[in-house]
Amino acid sequence: MQTEALLKLVESVLDERKAQDMTVLDVRNKTSFTDYMIVTTGTSSRHIKALCDYVEIAVKEQGVYPLGMEGDMTSDWVLLDLGDVIVHAMTQQAREYYQIEKLWAVGGELPQIQAA
Repeated sequence: MQTEALLKLVESVLDERKAQDMTVLDVRNKTSFTDYMIVTTGTSSRHIKALCDYVEIAVKEQGVYPLGMEGDMTSDWVLLDLGDVIVHAMTQQAREYYQIEKLWAVGGELPQIQAA
């Protein structure tokens, strides 16, 4: 599956499952281990885990197998690694604390893609 098609599929699933404040970061010129990072907020630990579970199911149906998932039902941050796309699903409190978008903007402005 092409990277852009994978990105659109992930955005669609997250939007369908009520992910909040979704931001897509284009990190192609910042790192070699991925092309895009999606940072999104869930309403609870259970919600953020479910978001990543639904994305995992959807991409597997398309023949894409995740490299890994970190976090569980009690976590305030779940990371789903799909290779070219990495999903960071976080509670609002964790997102405010870690400020992932700000971290990746070090050294210049980071291109952001308008989420679906």
